[in-house]
Amino acid sequence: MSSDDDVRDAGAGAGEAGDAGAEAGAGAEPGAGPGADPAGQGAGDEGAGGAGEVWDVVVVGAGPAGSSAAYAAATAGRRVLLLEKAELPRYKTCGGGIIGPSRDALPPGFVLPLKDRIHAVTFSMDGRLARTRRSKHMLFGLINRPEFDAGLVAEAEKAGATVRTGTAVSRVEQHGSAVPDRRTVAVVLADGETVLARAVVGADGSASRIGAHVGVEMDQVDLGLEAEIPVPATVAEDWKGRVLIDWGPLPGSYGWVFPKGDTLTVGVISAKGDGAATKRYLDDFIARLGLAGFEPAVSSGHLTRCRKPDSPLSRGRVLVAGDAAGLLEPWTREGISFALRSGRLAGEWAVKIAEAQDAVDARRQALNYAFAVKAGLGVEMGVGKRMLTVFEARPGLLHAAITGFRPAWRAFARITRGATTLADLVRTYPLARKALHALDARQAAARKADGT
Repeated sequence: MSSDDDVRDAGAGAGEAGDAGAEAGAGAEPGAGPGADPAGQGAGDEGAGGAGEVWDVVVVGAGPAGSSAAYAAATAGRRVLLLEKAELPRYKTCGGGIIGPSRDALPPGFVLPLKDRIHAVTFSMDGRLARTRRSKHMLFGLINRPEFDAGLVAEAEKAGATVRTGTAVSRVEQHGSAVPDRRTVAVVLADGETVLARAVVGADGSASRIGAHVGVEMDQVDLGLEAEIPVPATVAEDWKGRVLIDWGPLPGSYGWVFPKGDTLTVGVISAKGDGAATKRYLDDFIARLGLAGFEPAVSSGHLTRCRKPDSPLSRGRVLVAGDAAGLLEPWTREGISFALRSGRLAGEWAVKIAEAQDAVDARRQALNYAFAVKAGLGVEMGVGKRMLTVFEARPGLLHAAITGFRPAWRAFARITRGATTLADLVRTYPLARKALHALDARQAAARKADGT
């Protein structure tokens, strides 16, 4: 899980405040301003440092989505500027699980800074009915986000992207006095500087200013709370190679323990709305694990947001990816693989938009990007949403299946290793498909009975 609206020192209800400020300043409507330059030879292309410099692609946000977009566009030989509001490396609230789809989406030769390799998972129901399942093969790896993100930024730089940190973006504009022609987008920085681009990728987190400009709407908002707890070597050894997933007491909630050397990342997540109950869950979870006596190095909170299925992914020459687009798996709230994959797609299609000579061609390329995202990640999100509904209603059934029904465990292991996806399982396993279809029918009947 990951987000850009982190809240440190999480108290009761932490993570639910300070959420709306970044949604302002969305920018103006796209369109043609005076002085349009159909040939694309604007005063802009003067080379690095020129007063009218126009970048091919500007990427806002240097998390996994933004770095992947910058890498993809730079690898294509385009002039790319990657903007990040923080100085790197910086802390991010995130469990740091790297599953198979994440590994597959990394730049070739990228060496993961793994803190542990997981071969076993302990599942429990609010601390009860614990059972551990093991695999001969690594299920997934664990990383710390500061190192991981910095490594991805370095790959983008090696590919040719220019990186500017400590640079906050205020808004984007697609017409007006700051925009010299129809092929240009103005990225206005917080200090008033304007950066020009042929295409922009917004990857600035779930409280994205670029997402607000595009008009992204969210369908599901969850609150995650997390503590980074340094532990003695004897405690760390007990957790080595094993994670804990606890199905929680709140609808749709769960907790996790991810070992990372001498530190345990312990967190919980549930639907936004009752921060105090979520905080109690975390406190009880930590106490139950016997970790209450260890002082966390970091306590933080964040909100994750899932997009509405019909929410836009572009506006004019601006695309969104990762958390900024609300792209993450609704059931587990796993976001790194969605960020890496959507970022790569955004970078590839931003190159095509940058090359577009008119609004019609730019629009066609943006629609192609949206189709690529929805055909892959969108399908996975749809199945994940249905799984969340099952989990909210019958967490005990899921726990019994995954701990006592070998095919369910094998399916879990195959998903984490990247051998399949939730969507593939539904397509290939008749039993899973029938179960979800039955769920859909019951939900439809319930809506009809309620008159909704």
